[in-house]
Amino acid sequence: MASKPTIFSGLVLVTCLLLFLYSTILPFYSTSPPLPELSNPSLRKSRKSPSEKTNLFSTCNLYKGHWVQDLNYKPLYDENCSFHRNAWNCLRNKRENMEKINSWRWVPDNCTFPRIDPFAFLGLMRNKKIGFVGDSLNENFLVSFLCILRVADESAKKWKRKGAWRGAYFPKFNVTVAYHRAVLLAKYEWQPRKQLNLPDQDGLKGIYRVDIDIPADDWIEASKFYDVLIFNTGHWWGFDKFPKETPLVFYRTGQPISPPLGMLDGLQAVLQSMVSYIQREVPDGTLKFWRLQSPRHFYGGDWNQNGSCLFNEPLEADQVDMWFDPRYRGVNREARQINHLIEEALQGTDIHLLDLSHLSEFRADAHPAIWLGKKDAVSIWGQDCMHWCLPGVPDTWVDILSAMISYGLETM
Repeated sequence: MASKPTIFSGLVLVTCLLLFLYSTILPFYSTSPPLPELSNPSLRKSRKSPSEKTNLFSTCNLYKGHWVQDLNYKPLYDENCSFHRNAWNCLRNKRENMEKINSWRWVPDNCTFPRIDPFAFLGLMRNKKIGFVGDSLNENFLVSFLCILRVADESAKKWKRKGAWRGAYFPKFNVTVAYHRAVLLAKYEWQPRKQLNLPDQDGLKGIYRVDIDIPADDWIEASKFYDVLIFNTGHWWGFDKFPKETPLVFYRTGQPISPPLGMLDGLQAVLQSMVSYIQREVPDGTLKFWRLQSPRHFYGGDWNQNGSCLFNEPLEADQVDMWFDPRYRGVNREARQINHLIEEALQGTDIHLLDLSHLSEFRADAHPAIWLGKKDAVSIWGQDCMHWCLPGVPDTWVDILSAMISYGLETM
């Protein structure tokens, strides 16, 4: 009989303990699960409205920082990636100093961010599609992305549909990543002088008609196909591509714009029209990015003036402005000028800026230069100081883009 009070007291104690645990733990399971932890708590943000999410990492600027040499830092892929483009495969082309080129790691000033985990990223992107639209620098970006993702799915297959120039399908995750070549974004076509009944003056051969309000056929039908889109344009907006003998002539609603627009005014008009189209036609659930200019590193002249980029080290911080600030009128100044126009056009939209310009400005050492994979390429085209060696700088772009996509999808 003496044991009953003891048993009763024990039952009361256990009951009270269970009630306490129930009331304490249950709230954590009655709400939505927390977002996965990022490498730095400053990267975490509460859910925002579209207008508040334009800068996904407002407390951590991934774009301001410095390059640190880390001899343990190695690429995730090599020259055997099946998605390589020959001219950028600097390992296969025996470019000098590739081990040193790939020993530099980008470190943001006030935070850290993780290197892409291809397995985790493809798992997050399962059943989704990513599209790049723009010029060959976005193709350079794509090839890096495909080679990195292939680490997680070696059964990846080449993919070319919906007007894509090139791409890949990752069957283990049902993920598609592709590139649509649209160098001006807007539709443009060659029209010979005789077809237009133009006078034979100043060596005019014809014009390239640019319809500023019509997207290029290569991507117009793909705008609703992708869950993530990355746009760019800029590298074709120069007189080296369209000299006075074959100029750009801009049209709106089927009629020539009068007075005629110059090159940069034409670019501004195209940017405004294409951004408006994207805002209007791309579905609201699509995560949209616009990559700013990839800087060139021609030294001593432009690509067609024997410009060179045979450098062994990244530029120092005090050299960067001399190369790229328009005030100094350097060969490579156009990147910042074009970036300004892009930033103006994107104001008030939900298109996220992917500002990879500054971190890339340092890397004069990381272009294919004379190692182009073809014997006569340099004598015909000059050194390539515009595109990037792969593996190389675009791998860092992929780290940043993947972090932005992951965070963007989690906070939409």
